[in-house]
Amino acid sequence: MQYFSLNKKAPRVDFQEAVVRGLAPDRGLYFPETITPLPHSFFQNIENLTHEEIAFTTIKQFVGDAIPETELKHIITETLCFDFPCVPVEDNVFSLELFHGPTMAFKDVGARFMSRCLGYFNRNSNKKVTVLVATSGDTGGAVASGFLGVKGVEVIILYPSGKVSEIQERQLTTLGQNIKALEVDGVFDDCQDMVKKAFLDDSLKHKNLTSANSINIARWLPQMFYIFFAYQQLKKHNKPLIVSCPSGNFGNICAGIMAKRLGLPIAHFVASTNVNDTVPRFLEAGHYEPKASIATISNAMDVGNPSNFIRIQQLYRFDLKEFQKDFSSYSFSDTETEKAIQDIYARTKYITEPHGAVGYLGLKKEMTKHPDSIGVFLETAHPIKFLDVVEPLLDLKLPIPKQIESVLEKEKVSVKIKTYETLKQFLD
Repeated sequence: MQYFSLNKKAPRVDFQEAVVRGLAPDRGLYFPETITPLPHSFFQNIENLTHEEIAFTTIKQFVGDAIPETELKHIITETLCFDFPCVPVEDNVFSLELFHGPTMAFKDVGARFMSRCLGYFNRNSNKKVTVLVATSGDTGGAVASGFLGVKGVEVIILYPSGKVSEIQERQLTTLGQNIKALEVDGVFDDCQDMVKKAFLDDSLKHKNLTSANSINIARWLPQMFYIFFAYQQLKKHNKPLIVSCPSGNFGNICAGIMAKRLGLPIAHFVASTNVNDTVPRFLEAGHYEPKASIATISNAMDVGNPSNFIRIQQLYRFDLKEFQKDFSSYSFSDTETEKAIQDIYARTKYITEPHGAVGYLGLKKEMTKHPDSIGVFLETAHPIKFLDVVEPLLDLKLPIPKQIESVLEKEKVSVKIKTYETLKQFLD
């Protein structure tokens, strides 16, 4: 499998080089040269397959011969060491819970898969690889956990000061070892811009930089797995399936569209956003106009210029009409999000956190156009990670899961930075 840069000014590379580089030399995101649909028999028999079998079948064409099949299966087994249940919330509406992993966020899958791929590529090398990652919330903790102790890999996480929840901050600042946290005086887009700039800085080439954000194909592509798992569980209803993804950097929903290109019968996708509404505005007006991000209670989606959107445009051949056939995007305010959390709990006793609530709102809005469908929204993090929002809204006390207890007792360690030059000095 070869990958090309979406800026189309860089050489094609294989899976290994695309993973190690993270970003192409021309600043473009890597994209697979071919996407071969899976056989119809795979979908006919999907309910009889294990998660590992589904994941291996969906990812192997994108890995190619960069990793032997036996090793790839081992990586997948280590990645998928927890469950992905579709929980009924109300009639024809399900929550796909993606928070049962070690850091209680959906990003555990991509982070664990990528860390193990890098570990394999680095198995016989004395060269150190530096993973540089920006986080708006859960990426940092998932990457920190996934890469902790991986041989020959140093992880540096940039996060916006005061704009992640306390638990999210603890998860990325307390592990030590090969994990370092940089607290940036700014917003997520500032963190992401610094990371991208570092990749293109010739004076840092000796650091062997790569990214663990969803711009990296090894973080992005495994996110297809959840959509296959959701279909596997909901296929028995024999109704058109609508999938709503809370969307920030648009990696999750982009992976879902990849799953559809592989033949997964998803009727419609909804990109549900908070007030950072660059994509909803694009679908309405036809012009892509990023803007500065705005802080909200669904902080992981506080992205004004989503990196993965260019991949979605490529999947739809940059044709807006093709886009609109099976893709919608809606924006919701914090007030609407808070009300949704309260309403869902009052009617069903199901507890959502802000991102899941935004996903639910987008799903319900789209389902009014598809009355005979069933829908699933992605619950991307455990409510405990947003207890400052959830507990007052629902007037309850959330029990602390064991995964979270372990980090609350540890001391936060971070380095404060303001500018790219400070980051560069830190890297040198």
